[in-house]
Amino acid sequence: MKLNLPNKITLARMIIVIFIIIIALFPYASVGWTVPVLFTIGETPYTLTRVLIFILFIVGSISDFVDGHIARSRNIVTVFGKFLDPIADKLLVNVLYMILAAWGEIPVIIPIIFIIRDTIVDAIRLLAIDQHVVIAASKLGKAKTVTQMVAMCLILVYVPYSIWVVYLAGLVSLISGIDYFIKNRHFLLKGADYDGKK
Repeated sequence: MKLNLPNKITLARMIIVIFIIIIALFPYASVGWTVPVLFTIGETPYTLTRVLIFILFIVGSISDFVDGHIARSRNIVTVFGKFLDPIADKLLVNVLYMILAAWGEIPVIIPIIFIIRDTIVDAIRLLAIDQHVVIAASKLGKAKTVTQMVAMCLILVYVPYSIWVVYLAGLVSLISGIDYFIKNRHFLLKGADYDGKK
């Protein structure tokens, strides 16, 4: 299968996620490696791994805008791209939040909220597609994405009190998920009383 440029960029974003996982979770100490500190701001040290993860996250976030822009401007939107793009986006965000939770930098409830919300939304979207309906992204959904990415950038560079932005992202995600469910619950309820008889 020959992929167009937007789809290649989307796949590259998924590869970025793999590199982030390797960099973040590699057992450096067990193999005798010491992660160097590149620079210090105030009393806060910024290690090579932290800086690399931040750069990869920024590149991945920018690629999310670039692939969609190219696909729409050149009229080369594909079904494959529509399927893969949201998966790549959620992998980039949710994996990094799970890593931060594993490091003890954020409460584990935050990525749990993100994952549950995304699972419910994706389930409803699949049911809608099965009924030949495409649900457009809501303003709350877009706000959720923005707050997630802003919070991630702030927490990665140790901005003071950035944990409150993470809590805000969790709250916006929760509200957007509830809003999405209420507005589109008929896709879940439609045919729920079907008993298989004709």
